Amino acid sequence: MSQTAERILTFILTPDGLEPTPYQVSSLPEAVPHEPQGVYTVARTFHGHCALLFDAHLDRLEESARLTGIPLVLDRAWLRAGLRELLARAGYPDTKFRITIPHDAPDHLYLALEPYHPVPESIQQQGARVITVPMVRENPVAKTTEWMTTRRPAYERLPADAYEGILVNEDGWLLEGFSCNFYGVLDGVLRTAGDGVLAGITRKAVLGIAPEYVPVERHALHQRDVPRLSEAFLTSSGRGVVPITVIDGQPVADGSVGALAAAIRARYEEWAEANMEPI
Repeated sequence: MSQTAERILTFILTPDGLEPTPYQVSSLPEAVPHEPQGVYTVARTFHGHCALLFDAHLDRLEESARLTGIPLVLDRAWLRAGLRELLARAGYPDTKFRITIPHDAPDHLYLALEPYHPVPESIQQQGARVITVPMVRENPVAKTTEWMTTRRPAYERLPADAYEGILVNEDGWLLEGFSCNFYGVLDGVLRTAGDGVLAGITRKAVLGIAPEYVPVERHALHQRDVPRLSEAFLTSSGRGVVPITVIDGQPVADGSVGALAAAIRARYEEWAEANMEPI
């Protein structure tokens, strides 16, 4: 059996050490129904044992816990040591992992690790097709496990050729993806929602990089703007920068990957290489 078909590592980091979870699964999504209610973060490794903005992930985890009433006192050195041990056990070239803080037992952290698979090169070269989904995140500033459960039916209903769903509110504003941030270029300005979305970790980096190339406004785009977009892309910690070339069947500009998305992706990858650090 290949490594990707095997059970992934799922452990609970307790004050007494690492304990196997009472369930066995083969992917991070498959683990979702088994994990307790709480808050979480997802990240990936680079070169096997490094991560990007890992402390920012932990900052957001602590803030999500505060916003949802979880009395979390996070020992970061303890968490890092447990995660390093599991990374060594997994032995993947690179890893995608989730850290979940249970609401009822915040000193028992659920750690799930699976092999990291990069965005297919065909998507990076041809761009992603996305569709809009009439749905909003109830508490967008907190990354809760409830959102993983809520979005799952809508995600599973996506057409086979849709790479991601972009959430749109009742007024027609494009907010964010199921698990990513969304951006579009309108009239020479890069726009992305400022309110009503999760503050993505990769978004933080991209919003620092993008002004080197284009003016940036933290203001959501509207569905009616889609035919006028010259470029679009999405970002997430696991995927980096991914160009979007079709939205709801409507090509973005001429339907090819734009120069700005390609430049920001290349610049982000350089930045990531320079800023990653050991877990």
